[in-house]
Amino acid sequence: MKLRSQIDRLLPRSAGRLVPVARRRIATALGAVLLGLVALVFAALGDRLQRAQLQIVHHWPYAPLILTPLIFAGTAWITCRWFAAARGSGIPQVIAAAHNPEGSSKGPFVSLRTAWAKFGLTLAMLFGGGSVGREGPTVQISAAIMIAMHRLLRVPITSGVYIAGGAAGVSAAFNTPLAGVAFAIEELAAAYEQRVAVLVMAAVMIAGFVSLGIAGDYVYFGAMRQTLEFGAALAVIPVVAVCGGLAGGLFSRGVLGFGRSTHRAIVAIRARPVLLALGCGVLVAVIGLATGLTWGTGYETTRNLVEGEGAPLWFGPAKLVSTLATTLSGTPGGIFAPSLSVGAGIGNLLSPLFATPVSVVVVLGMIAYFVGVVRAPLTAVIIITETTASRGLVLPLFATALIADAVSALVCRERLYHGLSRGFLAEEGKGGQSAASQEADGAGR
Repeated sequence: MKLRSQIDRLLPRSAGRLVPVARRRIATALGAVLLGLVALVFAALGDRLQRAQLQIVHHWPYAPLILTPLIFAGTAWITCRWFAAARGSGIPQVIAAAHNPEGSSKGPFVSLRTAWAKFGLTLAMLFGGGSVGREGPTVQISAAIMIAMHRLLRVPITSGVYIAGGAAGVSAAFNTPLAGVAFAIEELAAAYEQRVAVLVMAAVMIAGFVSLGIAGDYVYFGAMRQTLEFGAALAVIPVVAVCGGLAGGLFSRGVLGFGRSTHRAIVAIRARPVLLALGCGVLVAVIGLATGLTWGTGYETTRNLVEGEGAPLWFGPAKLVSTLATTLSGTPGGIFAPSLSVGAGIGNLLSPLFATPVSVVVVLGMIAYFVGVVRAPLTAVIIITETTASRGLVLPLFATALIADAVSALVCRERLYHGLSRGFLAEEGKGGQSAASQEADGAGR
């Protein structure tokens, strides 16, 4: 490798303590810049493909009945055949890999090959109308880029490198640097150390500045300037928090239960991943054609709800079923944006119960359901605050998040991403196995 040789001449590894530190800082900075650029390209292509899919639906309304199931099945087949480590969200893979930093850095979970597959296959799912997000995949892609940069510069791989890469991915995907730091603390870091904190914050801020400098200071889900009076808060928060936390907990329990069930019928279904994806694709297509609103991330509908433009009351439940079907299909794609969209729909569904402005209930619903699924209250508060400009609701958001987290824990004790990461840890312990047997075990769901 000529590039590595030139780097070794410029930065010899045996030149005292200063050079190794310089190598690590250079690797982190370059990795953060690169992953920030990749995240922007990923977002732009994802938006274009979603618009293209909607154009197809507009011109040929029944085309998704064929196109969506075929894309689901084809993506599942490619994933199972060649890129098993790219299935699902991507966050559980990063969590699993961080348990064995040096060894996993050479494995498939955070390889550039897997990252490119994740990139392309997630875009394919968005084009097919799957209810997926790109934030989870961005975490895996970003971790892979950060690992590759550290390996190129011959810097030892620690768990902090995985955490920094994944957190920077969240920062770049949502254009929310603080959310990246919070996500690192709550989800990626089993033991948060000061040494890791510096690495994480450096990577997150650099990636955030790259995104900010190119895409501008935009508010992801639109601006919501409403506030909530104390008396109204006492009525609204408990209801929305309980409903959102319950729905999110049931979603997580369903996903984990499907992957681990030993029931003969479920095992038989998991053993045929392509047919499973085909069936899920049919369900997603039918729901999409019936509603016209459940395709893709749900970004536009969520933005409309946040800004007070409204949506049908059935949007939330329909989006939830579409997201669950897409997740159980085992195809690559995240659940961040779809979960926020489902939460907005739940808030919209509950809004007629209160005299409070609909947009306030919508934002509270977003955080309640998102926390119910992901179980990361601090990350949720920061993401919602930064993506909706709802700083006047910080205290109600915190209260809703804490109640929703407690309710979700009663329904599903294990946090979703950590539960899914156990399957990937088991795979790594087995030294890898065929894609078919991985699906039969349900490890990657």
